[in-house]
Amino acid sequence: MVSSSVEGPSPETRQQQFEQSVAISLHLWQSLTIAVQNNWGGPDSSDKRDWLAGVIVDMFPSFVDLAAAASASSTAEATSQNNSSKKLIDEPITEDIEETLLQVMFDEFEANVDDQSEAQVADRIMKCRAQCAVGNFALVEELRARWLDTKGKKVVAQVAADQDQDTDWDSGSDDDEGEDENGDVDMDDAPALVPVAPKEKPQPEIDEDGFEKVSRRKR
Repeated sequence: MVSSSVEGPSPETRQQQFEQSVAISLHLWQSLTIAVQNNWGGPDSSDKRDWLAGVIVDMFPSFVDLAAAASASSTAEATSQNNSSKKLIDEPITEDIEETLLQVMFDEFEANVDDQSEAQVADRIMKCRAQCAVGNFALVEELRARWLDTKGKKVVAQVAADQDQDTDWDSGSDDDEGEDENGDVDMDDAPALVPVAPKEKPQPEIDEDGFEKVSRRKR
């Protein structure tokens, strides 16, 4: 079980940062993003993603509850300490998170994830959990920066039928501009290359006597 008695940020802050890391990790998961963009889970697909974030967070004991239990056990007798520890849920393992992600994708979005990307998402969430437990939010901030950088960009499913259904990363954004916040042009909106037709050779000019006029080349 992750310890919550580390000096530093309050349990409330650590819990808030962890919850944000879960939400951001799901927003950065391309498989889920494509499912939401194309409404594979129905018109409330975006709400289902938020619900999934809550499901993942609830699989972990709250840092606030862990701190309260640690504080109570420090003054309680051994028997009371054992009783209070049983009330807290155990920390899940990475495989638990993977199974939940796959199950929700199948049940709610009718999608089979076969690229093993759920393992990367689960691993990222577990790393954020471990860092938040000791008051380190470096990875959370890194993920937040990545998410902000993807806003306004598009994700295209590698399926021919879905190539015309790509939308913005930010499901709540109506920004149809070809540039993101940093002014980078989205390559999906870049104009296609058009071959340049060869210039036609000018027809010779004939004077009134039937001779071809000689034109000087411009320097």
